[in-house]
Amino acid sequence: MLVTLLLLAVGLVLLTIGAEGLVRGSATLAKRLGVPSLIIGLTVVAFGTSAPEMAVSTKAAFMNQADLAVGNVVGSNIFNVLFILGLSALITPLVVSSQLIRLDVPLMVIVSALTWWMASDGSVSRGEGAILLLGIVAYTAAQVIIGMKESRSASAEEVSARPPLSFKGVGLDILFAGLGLVGLVLGARLFNGAAIQIARYFGVDELVIGLTIVAAGTSLPEVATSVMASIKGERDIAVGNVVGSNIFNILAVLGASGMIAGSGLPVASAAMTFDIPVMILVAVVCLPIFLSGTRISRVEGALLFVGYIVYTALLVLSSKDSSWIDEVQRGALLVLLPLAVIVIVAEFFRRPVAQTG
Repeated sequence: MLVTLLLLAVGLVLLTIGAEGLVRGSATLAKRLGVPSLIIGLTVVAFGTSAPEMAVSTKAAFMNQADLAVGNVVGSNIFNVLFILGLSALITPLVVSSQLIRLDVPLMVIVSALTWWMASDGSVSRGEGAILLLGIVAYTAAQVIIGMKESRSASAEEVSARPPLSFKGVGLDILFAGLGLVGLVLGARLFNGAAIQIARYFGVDELVIGLTIVAAGTSLPEVATSVMASIKGERDIAVGNVVGSNIFNILAVLGASGMIAGSGLPVASAAMTFDIPVMILVAVVCLPIFLSGTRISRVEGALLFVGYIVYTALLVLSSKDSSWIDEVQRGALLVLLPLAVIVIVAEFFRRPVAQTG
């Protein structure tokens, strides 16, 4: 147990240092190249911090551990929105870009619903996995085009405010970001490995491990990066990292896992009836929050954060095979989440709607 705690501590230190390097390097590189920070957050940072999800889910699919592969993706997406956005907004209210409202959040909702539709027959087939992988290629290409367009339309004042473009400067930015990403991945691996050992020792179910410990553990890079970005005022990176990671998790991670699984990636009925619907609902909850076009407030952050605590408690209870837990889960879906939506919509109407054009 002492060794396990030591691994947890080392992992946490690496996560903190890695997040600092990734945020600093990525933010400076974005400014130097004239690329919006949001685009960097949605692609480079989001895809990089999702590397642990890709590694864990594809390996699990190859080893025929479908519950772990699917649970990691679904649980990570729930964790990203409820825990990471909630915690980041509690630290400091997060400004929301109009691009997120027009493109990225609606896409996150669509691909979340697409996951349920693809898995409705009990598995994600190789063909469906290939479709998802093509989706991430198209999404990345669209982000590159948007970034190039915005870079060309920058004003003279914005161009003059950029750090000087030099081979040495770009190299240092990439080095900071690269080393930071390595630190994040190693730190998450140490932390996650120790946590899984503890859970298995206590006999926790594989799907629950995938939906909670593995999902949270592989999302630790996103936690560290978004929290650090919030503290440093890089709010586009903080929000873009979460939304981009969720899109990447479904299109790339789930897609690759479906391709690797020989006869398709089986999806447990428990995930279909509770966890995937929760993933869709938390994606939908982002719409009224982001549609204000101004910020994610601390009140909204607290609601998201509490939502994750409730979700995790329900998962822990479900692992105990309680006869009444199914009713409690259905009650949460039918009462608690719609109630949260009502509160968030009320917050939306209390604030002026920003122009998104």
